[in-house]
Amino acid sequence: MPSIVAAAVSYFAAVFAVAFVLGALRVTLVAPQTGPLLAVALEVPLVLALSWLVAGRVLRRWPMALRERLALGGLAFVLLMLAELSLALAFGQTPARFLSDLATPPGALGLAGQIGFGLIPALHRQRRG
Repeated sequence: MPSIVAAAVSYFAAVFAVAFVLGALRVTLVAPQTGPLLAVALEVPLVLALSWLVAGRVLRRWPMALRERLALGGLAFVLLMLAELSLALAFGQTPARFLSDLATPPGALGLAGQIGFGLIPALHRQRRG
């Protein structure tokens, strides 16, 4: 079990660090030009591709069976959502506003990407040998 926690924290931290920078660029540079929905639609595939690469590295370090990879992804998803909520609160949003934003088209697309992030470790093929 400790390797699942270590792997989940590593996966979350690596992807979140880059996604945080991409999110800042999306909000400040891309969304004013394209609108929020297109900006999120451009960002999500980049973050998912990064997630795929990071998951591969994490799973090489900590090889796991499918059940453990599901747990890894689930824990990483929870860490991601807690980090997102913490950022929202730090920027003055209420928890209710954070949740209601997930029901908007850009929020729903972002949430779909976050769910994908959580599923990627389970979808990653485990290499043998």
